[in-house]
Amino acid sequence: MPSVKNFGEGLVRGLQTTVKHLGRKWITVQYPEQRLTMSRRLRGTDIIWDKESCISCRACERACPVGAIKMEVSRGEDKKLKTDDFVVDLGLCIYCGLCIESCPTGISIYLGYNYTGTTYRCTSFEGAKTGTTPSDGRCLELTKSNDELLVDDAKRPRSGYYRPDTAAKLPMQTLLINQTTYAEDRRKKKAK
Repeated sequence: MPSVKNFGEGLVRGLQTTVKHLGRKWITVQYPEQRLTMSRRLRGTDIIWDKESCISCRACERACPVGAIKMEVSRGEDKKLKTDDFVVDLGLCIYCGLCIESCPTGISIYLGYNYTGTTYRCTSFEGAKTGTTPSDGRCLELTKSNDELLVDDAKRPRSGYYRPDTAAKLPMQTLLINQTTYAEDRRKKKAK
């Protein structure tokens, strides 16, 4: 039976704990509203393909240990190789970077800087047991091809993995130890 003497003791302890934590630095990030800046050489969850510099040699396709990259190549009227179809199954990709390291031009394929590549839905699992290649019957939203791989904008920047010149242009990495306290965070928001 609670006594009158202990009335409100739990409330006071809770408030003391709250006040004590106001002066501490944040130890978590409210993802996805807040995001830490990742390492410049992050192996992100995107593959970015530069069609203009690609010489259609298929080195990236051969280097992929899981067969996530598929290329269809033909000869153009000028006898040069051209890529008709370039498909990457991000569901199979292990982001090892071997495709990037094998590229003879050194600038045709990049890993993206983003670290989230989730999808809310998956529209196709049909043919999963009857497919002849590892990509058959996989989730269509995880398979990117041609124009989808060409996107290279602020939403999908290039990672600095294996590309020191690209890494130098990316922002410095932030860590949880660099986080501010609640009070500092409030002051920064008011200053803006």
